[in-house]
Amino acid sequence: MYTTNENGILNNYAIEPKMSYAEYPSPEQQSRYAFQGAAAVLLVTSLLMIAFAAS
Repeated sequence: MYTTNENGILNNYAIEPKMSYAEYPSPEQQSRYAFQGAAAVLLVTSLLMIAFAAS
């Protein structure tokens, strides 16, 4: 969708939404992030160990 002004000049610039600031994660979310990180490290480590053991 294109917008033009009263002189017919094309305006290609996107309409920018209002900014919203991020909120600091709660202690529950922080512990969940830590658990997910530990699970990801365990998964990658086990995949690497399996790959090295199979070769």
